[in-house]
Amino acid sequence: MTSKTDPSDSDLAPAEWAHLLGGHIAPVRPAPDRQQGLSRRLQERVALSAAAHQHFLTVRAKHGVWQTLKPGIRFKLLWQSDQGNSVLIELAPGTALPEHRHQWLEEGLILRGGLQIDGLELGVADYHAAPAGSHHGRIQSRQGALAYLRGTSLGHPPSVALEVLGGLLPFGDRLAHTVFAADGQGWQTIADGVSQKILQADQRLSSALFRLAPGAAVMAHGHPLPEECMMLSGEVFLGDILLREGDYQLAPAGIGHGEVYSDVGALLFRRGAVA
Repeated sequence: MTSKTDPSDSDLAPAEWAHLLGGHIAPVRPAPDRQQGLSRRLQERVALSAAAHQHFLTVRAKHGVWQTLKPGIRFKLLWQSDQGNSVLIELAPGTALPEHRHQWLEEGLILRGGLQIDGLELGVADYHAAPAGSHHGRIQSRQGALAYLRGTSLGHPPSVALEVLGGLLPFGDRLAHTVFAADGQGWQTIADGVSQKILQADQRLSSALFRLAPGAAVMAHGHPLPEECMMLSGEVFLGDILLREGDYQLAPAGIGHGEVYSDVGALLFRRGAVA
C-alpha cells in the first residue's frame, strides 16, 4: 500500500477515507417492523424526556426580554421570588446605579467586563453579596459590564423605588462579602473531577461555584428547595438539557435533576438547599 491508502497513515484526510470506504459500504434499510419499533422507542424516549423536564425554567443567553432601567443600563428578568428577583443586568461603559438599600440578601456575579463598588474593583467571575438592610454606594462601570444578580428588586418597580429612597437615608451599614476569582483557595473536591467553592451559606441555603473537569459527572439528585444555576463557562448537561455559557436554569422544589455531566468542562454558579 502507498501512504495514501495505508489505514495506519494518520495524515489521511477524511475525504480520502470516505473515498476508500465508500465502495465497500452499501445502505441498508431495516425491515418495516424493525423500523417501526425503532421509531416508536425513539418517540417514547422523547416523550419521557419532555415530561421529566417540563417543570424546569431554562433561559438561554440569547433569549428573554431586555428592559431599559435607565439610559445605558438594561436588565433581563430570569425568575421572580418572594426573596427578590434573579436578573441579568448590562451596563454600558461610563454608566452607574444610584445608592440603594437592600430589602433582601443580594448576590452578584460578574459575567463580563467589570464593576466598581464602594472602592472595590470587580472583574469576571468575582462574587459580591450584600445582606438585607445593608446600604450600597454608587455602583459604576468604567469599561461596561454584564452581571448576574439574585435577590434584587429589579423587575418590581415599587421595590426599586423603595430601595433607592432607602439609599438616601443617612444611616445603614455598608456590609458586604466579596470573593475574588483570583483567590484560588476554598475549593473542595466532592467527586471525581468535580469541585465546589462555597460563597455564602446559612442554615437552609448556600451559594457556590462548581467546577467540572471534562468527562466529570454528578449523580442524579432532588431539590427540597428551588435551585438556581447560572453558567459561567463551558457546557453541562442537566439531565437531557444542555446549558452553555450565559444560560440560566431554575429547578423547582420537589423536582429532581438527572445526571449532571460535562464533556468539555464547565464552571457554574448554584444557589440551592444546603447539602
